[in-house]
Amino acid sequence: MSDAKGDTVTIKKYANRRLYNTQSSSYITLDHLSKMTRDGVDFKVIDAKTGADITHQILTQIIMEEESARGEQMLPVNFLRQLISMYGNSLQGLVPHYLEASMDNFRSNQAKLRQAFEDSIGNNPLAKLAQHNIAMFKAAASAFMPGLADDKPGDHDKEQDGEIAALRAQMAEMQAKLDKLGK
Repeated sequence: MSDAKGDTVTIKKYANRRLYNTQSSSYITLDHLSKMTRDGVDFKVIDAKTGADITHQILTQIIMEEESARGEQMLPVNFLRQLISMYGNSLQGLVPHYLEASMDNFRSNQAKLRQAFEDSIGNNPLAKLAQHNIAMFKAAASAFMPGLADDKPGDHDKEQDGEIAALRAQMAEMQAKLDKLGK
């Protein structure tokens, strides 16, 4: 992935351990690089003194900090042991391609599951029935309390946006639970 301009952002790492983003002309932290990764920004970290590409080392450092800072580890000990045991193995060259393909497949399945869940809510007759019942309740309530009928045109959109945001939050919570169950 790349940033908005389609270019790889160059980050220089200096001897004092400071990271410099050449695109924004500013010093950044590993947290910034972590966010850039989550946002899909492609970057390359270069040692300012030697010119060596140290992106792999920096990404590994980010993973280690994420593992220790959150208290919840994504990489199980058994997986780490198996990974370490693959170093020097005759299959070592295949492992990176296998892991990359596995992660791509996992992300694809996660996106498909999320989309199927969203589609099922939209096609769920009970959800449609609940929406119809809410509309009928509002109509009945406005007959007894005329002030309720004076909704502004944008209010319904805001209310619907709030309902959608609430559903998305519930879906994110369910996704997190599914992710934990998948571990």
